[in-house]
Amino acid sequence: MSGRGQLMWDEAVTGYDFGPDHPMDPVRLALTWRLVQAFGLDREMEVVAAKPAGESTLRLVHREDYVEAVKAASAEPRAADGAYGLGTMDDPAFAGMHEVSALIAGQSVGAAEAVWRGDALHAVNFSGGLHHAMPGGASGFCIYNDAALAIARLLELGAERVAYVDVDVHHGDGVQAAFWEDPRVLTVSLHEHPRTLFPQTGWPEETGAESAEGSAVNVALPAGTGDAGWLRAFHAVVPEVIADFRPQVLVTQHGADTHFEDPLAHLAVSLDAQRAVQVACHDLAHEYADGRWVALGGGGYAVVDVVPRSWTHLVGIAAGRPVSPETLVPESWRQEVFARTRQLGPGRMTDGRWPVSWSGWEEGYDPADRVDQAVIAARRAVFPLRGLLA
Repeated sequence: MSGRGQLMWDEAVTGYDFGPDHPMDPVRLALTWRLVQAFGLDREMEVVAAKPAGESTLRLVHREDYVEAVKAASAEPRAADGAYGLGTMDDPAFAGMHEVSALIAGQSVGAAEAVWRGDALHAVNFSGGLHHAMPGGASGFCIYNDAALAIARLLELGAERVAYVDVDVHHGDGVQAAFWEDPRVLTVSLHEHPRTLFPQTGWPEETGAESAEGSAVNVALPAGTGDAGWLRAFHAVVPEVIADFRPQVLVTQHGADTHFEDPLAHLAVSLDAQRAVQVACHDLAHEYADGRWVALGGGGYAVVDVVPRSWTHLVGIAAGRPVSPETLVPESWRQEVFARTRQLGPGRMTDGRWPVSWSGWEEGYDPADRVDQAVIAARRAVFPLRGLLA
């Protein structure tokens, strides 16, 4: 087993660009990479540009007719077929869409292969985590579901138990759908309640098909949930189901859109709490999966203040050289931010809330508290199916 982690990066992933008015601005990827470099983290990991996912790999999750529709829209965007979710407001078609989407997918698949084969213990693809794409359609800014493809590739290579933990503010619906009937994959999603946010799925009662009961876990949190509630909910559900499942590989999705500054959602989580969950995921991988960890990006639309710092923390943790929250952001990076965006970049790698405090579930719960209600609903729905005490 190689001691070094792998950081998947190809500058061409910044071509995943839906246009100047779309919230998924690829500058968030470029600025993350530059901040990673500014901290020297690229020297702590093996930087790898994996090849794009080929058609046989894409078809591990996606239908052939959908892949053909993406290729057609990529060649002629004005002819995009809306029946496949292409050419919509969320997923506008653009030239080269198939190629760059396959490239991002290839980075996640490459990360999974490296971890499974022992070339790396940890692998990060912060350009990935496009968890809404369905087998037969685009959805929610996502063309190909790189997270599901990485998991499918792990199964193809012989993995028998893969756990997927998704802490994006939006439900990881596409990954859940891809493995709804497969007991080899445990999907856990911690997200804003579907009553108030896209994609309106991820109810606690969604627990997997009859052939895989208890393989889908959904913690649907009320709008306004902050650090203490978010961390409490994570620790009240995720470690217990991971301990029960005992995955061979842990795949995690770290959408930064839970943040209180994110313009598209309604949670109130800080950068410091996001970092705390990243550390928790790293520790779960070591405790239950022999350290095998594939970490992905995801959503995040505060593209200057939040996303680059959050994912740089993720890279640092995976590299074994975590960035202290109190660390000043390098001035060279702040100058680049201003040159690219005419915005002033943040000054420190914290929102000033470190260390983040929260109370554990074992200390008792309040049935009138809305976060505790969400935890209770998730535990009652899935824990008995897994033979656990709700």
